[in-house]
Amino acid sequence: MAVYALTGFSLVSLLSFGYLSWDWMKPSLVADVATDPMEKSLPPTFARPPHIIFILTDDQGYHDVGYHGSDIQTPTLDRLAAEGVKLENYYIQPICTPSRSQLITGRYQIHTGLQHSIIRPRQPNCLPLDQVTLPQKLQEAGYSTHMVGKWHLGFYKKECLPTRRGFDTFLGSLTGNVDYYTYDNCDGPGVCGYDLHEGEDVAWDQSGKYSTLLYAQRVNKILASHSPKKPIFIYVAFQAVHTPLQSPKEYIYRYRSMGNVARRKYAAMVTCMDEAVKNITWALKKYGYYDNSVIVFSTDNGGQTFSGGSNWPLRGRKGTYWEGGVRGIGFVHSPLIKRKRRTSWALVHITDWYPTLVSLARGNLSNVPGLDGYNVWPAISEGKESPRTEILHNIDPLYNHAKYGSLEDGFGIWNTAVQASIRVGEWKLLTGDPGYSDWIPPQTLTNFPGSWWNLERLTDGLRKSVWLFNITADPYERYDLSDQRPDVVRTLLMRLVHYNRTAIPVRYPAENPRAHPDFNGGAWGPWASEDDAEEWEGTGEPLKSRNKKKKCKICKLRSFFRKLNTRLMSNRI
Repeated sequence: MAVYALTGFSLVSLLSFGYLSWDWMKPSLVADVATDPMEKSLPPTFARPPHIIFILTDDQGYHDVGYHGSDIQTPTLDRLAAEGVKLENYYIQPICTPSRSQLITGRYQIHTGLQHSIIRPRQPNCLPLDQVTLPQKLQEAGYSTHMVGKWHLGFYKKECLPTRRGFDTFLGSLTGNVDYYTYDNCDGPGVCGYDLHEGEDVAWDQSGKYSTLLYAQRVNKILASHSPKKPIFIYVAFQAVHTPLQSPKEYIYRYRSMGNVARRKYAAMVTCMDEAVKNITWALKKYGYYDNSVIVFSTDNGGQTFSGGSNWPLRGRKGTYWEGGVRGIGFVHSPLIKRKRRTSWALVHITDWYPTLVSLARGNLSNVPGLDGYNVWPAISEGKESPRTEILHNIDPLYNHAKYGSLEDGFGIWNTAVQASIRVGEWKLLTGDPGYSDWIPPQTLTNFPGSWWNLERLTDGLRKSVWLFNITADPYERYDLSDQRPDVVRTLLMRLVHYNRTAIPVRYPAENPRAHPDFNGGAWGPWASEDDAEEWEGTGEPLKSRNKKKKCKICKLRSFFRKLNTRLMSNRI
């Protein structure tokens, strides 16, 4: 049992030097200690189940918060984080749908079939219906559950909607990218529709209201009409600060001295979101929730450097498996925390919120075996060691075209052309094509992209398909150790092999013309009936419609947009 007391850092170090032996094909480094989610950490004891407010922002970069040295004003986030616990070893996913699915299910995306890209508006796809969601578990524990904001977990049939997945109420968008005022979303030229929904109905009457402010107002209304005597869970998934870059003028004026227009608008959106969080916190206090509440703040992925975001000094951006894509802003603020006002370096992943919050709610996890998340509340509240020692960032079998990857480069056990990444203790391994690998300073210069874009670019190693970093010693991923430590590379490749054996087929069906908003009164919404379920669902192979019509304009445009996918993806996900 002495082995289990070692930290992730020392354990992997000793393994690498050969002082310890381990079966790397076991489920996880702590599997022998506790296999049941409820046993991973003892549940807390509160007088009453706490109110839980989970705030998720969209595309907010690691550098884009005041307490990380940003030039953007975030006084509310700075204060809440300073009075709570800052999570400085906190990881998310590099794009939208995967992060949201892992939050809602507590499972890696290889275990839900969502390991490739995102769920697109015209795809017959959604979060698998056999998954028991976080709000469903909280409902079982007696909670009132509400969602405000961006869903992006599929909507092709009504069973996929938030109100069918555990939320009592819902106000927000179903797709991933809408106008902040008009709530229009275009999935290609001529494929546009309205996307703001109240429950399962289209909320036409809310058009014209800036989404960040609208969502904060809705949270205030929920708190005002609910009794603090009954526990409540509110999932606030702000659209901010995803593109399009739109903000009320009064916020843009504050940053008028910023030379870069994209950065100026982006900064305004962040500050507006910060004030929305201030209003939510104020409402918690006004209506009597605050003293028994837990506020969790998280980003969904790294910042989009094409659109004003910054992950400096981390490497990479949104959509990549470099630290800039997967290391997030995170903190917990609560009067119930035992050791407040500190920074935690405990390893935490977005899947951990599922068992952590259900345990806080005194819920039952016995009927959801095989979770990939851990209860990290003792690590957050009391400063104890995190039960997590490794993170599977992802394995994407459909993204397997790295030019220089091969099975030979993977010691005959792993094809390094496959995009994958894993963190074990201090070590991080990447294979395939991890994405844009630049270090990009904040975009404060006037010309875009121009002079700032190439300030920190690595030009060597372009013929590689394997990278290894000691993230503890080198958090900015500047020193690739794959050639010096082939023993560690092989060990981590074996972990990828293990996880890959547990993966389910990819759910990434072809887009279907039936989803066009013109067939739904001009709004995005469910289009498939229960009888169509088998036709619309897929596991990686393109689906064929039974309607043998001639190719429509939408279909003809598909190949064109796929050719532009590398560039367009930055603003569509």
